[in-house]
Amino acid sequence: MNIFLIGFGGFFGAISRYFLNEFITKYFSSSFPIGILAVNIVGCFLIGYLLGGSLTSKDNLYYFVIIGFLGSFTTMSAFTYQTIELLNTNILLACSYIMLTIFLTILATYLGINFSK
Repeated sequence: MNIFLIGFGGFFGAISRYFLNEFITKYFSSSFPIGILAVNIVGCFLIGYLLGGSLTSKDNLYYFVIIGFLGSFTTMSAFTYQTIELLNTNILLACSYIMLTIFLTILATYLGINFSK
């Protein structure tokens, strides 16, 4: 049952990641990968919020939301690929992207944990 919940959550997480990234990229056009950065910040905040508060036990909701939905919603693989692409063209922009992603996603997780209390 857990595998089904993870797969079902992952299906919705991946679709949500796609649409949020496309929406942000469309309305905030930039050579900076702002869409994936925003996805990672939102995903980290939600993981922090949910694990810091209501989803502390590994029940069905945990497998569906945390592992499935948010596991496929956050996009560290896209982050690393876009970082390599930026490194090939603009090392300063790539370093900015790395630092912002790490700092803001850690901050978002921390805020999520504290907002849930």
